Amino acid sequence: MERERTGNLKREALLLYAITDSGAERDRPLAVRVEDALKGGATCVQLREKKLTGEDLYREAEQVLAVCRSYHVPLIINDDVELALRLDADGVHVGQKDMEAKEARRRLGPGKIVGVSARTAEQAVKAWEDGADYLGVGAVFPTGSKADARQIDHETLRRVCAAVPIPAVAIGGITEENALQLAGSGISGIAVISAIFAKPDVQAAAARLRALAGQIAGAPQR
Repeated sequence: MERERTGNLKREALLLYAITDSGAERDRPLAVRVEDALKGGATCVQLREKKLTGEDLYREAEQVLAVCRSYHVPLIINDDVELALRLDADGVHVGQKDMEAKEARRRLGPGKIVGVSARTAEQAVKAWEDGADYLGVGAVFPTGSKADARQIDHETLRRVCAAVPIPAVAIGGITEENALQLAGSGISGIAVISAIFAKPDVQAAAARLRALAGQIAGAPQR
């Protein structure tokens, strides 16, 4: 069954979930690179700028939000409810060591999106019960984007997806070369960082991944 409490999120918004990366070398402003990703077919953007704080982060976030609004694509803020509220962003994503989903939901209210990282079926069920609208599940492959990310096997990914009625997006080390290995797992989409933003042609990389994500999400669950 589907829950009513899903904010503005639609399942198809998770198809290609682009996460920004402050560690990537950028020859153009982040908002321009985000727009390239949206032109290529990104369906959701998460602002994850670990090296920016305060007003610098807010100004960057404002620019990215304006671009996302123009493409009618949700902007999710990574682990910063205060920033999400100040911006009136579409939602927030929290990890297991961040603010609890229940508190994030209380702060944001019923009309915003709350995403939660989950590695087990138990974590998935708790996130759902606490008000999460979607899950980020991984790392599904080895990744260098998050130093403490531990890999989960694909059987665990399937169990997490099957444990709750809310959609899940796979994350961690996903590339054009390995993405199709996730077909049949029950995920609604893929979340990528360097596979888009570390590429010289962001738009083309996003377009290729969008096509792969469509194949994955359309595959019957094994």
